[in-house]
Amino acid sequence: MVQKKLHKALSSVDWNANVSEFLKDNAACETIANCNLRLSLWSKQFEVADAGNPALSFTREMQVAANHVSALISLALYKPAASAMRTILETALYYTYFRTHHTELATLVRETKFFLWKSKLLEYHMTHTPSFNDFQNQFGLIGNLDSWYKHVSCIVHGQIPGGWLEHKSLRNTKHVKKTLGIVVDSFSKGEQIVHQLFLCTVAQELWHDFESSAKKLLTKGIPRKTRFALRIDTA
Repeated sequence: MVQKKLHKALSSVDWNANVSEFLKDNAACETIANCNLRLSLWSKQFEVADAGNPALSFTREMQVAANHVSALISLALYKPAASAMRTILETALYYTYFRTHHTELATLVRETKFFLWKSKLLEYHMTHTPSFNDFQNQFGLIGNLDSWYKHVSCIVHGQIPGGWLEHKSLRNTKHVKKTLGIVVDSFSKGEQIVHQLFLCTVAQELWHDFESSAKKLLTKGIPRKTRFALRIDTA
């Protein structure tokens, strides 16, 4: 009996119609596609420039989470998308730290009690990553990261009642244009933060092994003065 109710509830939503409606929103689709493209580009370059590093598993997880964001948004499952967005940032942060801390990475996998908070990872970069503070000042990265992470976490934990949640029942799951715009914008801002995080933490060490075409795409829109400050080229 209970199983039949679940079947009825899930079948009552026209998931294909939700995806079709989403795909008609060219602006939203373009934003999400571009975000996923840049994350994939970073991951591909890391696979070559940092080949064999066990911490690359985090960048792969990052890509999977980005794909989940796309799928969840298209289905009008906005709140679950917030959790996937947060995973993108967290795994990006993990990669920037654990790529040079393999012993701690092994402990992370082995010991469930071992955990490093986001603040500790950022503190590490502020203290130990060469020129990180100067680099992040080019974007206001720390402030933007903290603000974005806190807001998305509030959505994930339900601290904002009704945040990104427009439907009281599963059968009514469908797109709400205003909320869709907010969700897509949050994804875009989160991806931009990850992009800048990589530019400020690992790019200087690995950049020389990146493909020229990738460098051009990853520096697109960044002023020459900022590129010079970050010590990265476009070819």
